[in-house]
Amino acid sequence: MSKVQIMDHPLIQHKINYIRREEVGSKDFRQIVGEIASLMCYEATRDLKLQDVVIRTPICETTGKELSGKKLAVVPILRAGLGMVDGMLNMIPAAKVGHIGLYRDPATFEPVEYYCKLPADCSEREVFVVDPMLATGGSSVAAIQMLKDKGVKNIRFMCIIAAPEGVERMKKEHPDVDIYIGALDECLNEHKYIVPGLGDAGDRIFGTK
Repeated sequence: MSKVQIMDHPLIQHKINYIRREEVGSKDFRQIVGEIASLMCYEATRDLKLQDVVIRTPICETTGKELSGKKLAVVPILRAGLGMVDGMLNMIPAAKVGHIGLYRDPATFEPVEYYCKLPADCSEREVFVVDPMLATGGSSVAAIQMLKDKGVKNIRFMCIIAAPEGVERMKKEHPDVDIYIGALDECLNEHKYIVPGLGDAGDRIFGTK
């Protein structure tokens, strides 16, 4: 069964509350989404494996720790997921970046694929799928299935705001994928927007409202 972790770090909660405000412009919104992604990445990577390594400091030789195991990749769901990539790379700069393009059909609210480009060795990496919003769960479920179809086995999903409906769908369809959430909101409205949410994350990141 997937692990669902709701981030309770005060800085994450403070920054999420700030970007919810309708008067926040694209510049500040985009910057703070990146900051939240960095903080969430810090929390979501606590269980990465370490190995001992011998190094030499200017003073002496010593044994320290460095990351071991699988290499990492970040895969944003376009287009809003792009807003989280730089924040993730600030924390894990050696990670490779793939892209999955999905849009939500306005009639059915289900995802439609239009783009997929992944690192050649993606199946050998620990993959963080990122999208600011987990609403119905359609896009995230589809994106993760696309990765699995390409042989990726180690997947984590990160979002800033989630609706309970989306979380339940993710848990049901991908019980092997851990979910990291900045804030769990109340519900979806009749237009499948998260309530209270923050509006359309892609529009607010890129100023296309």
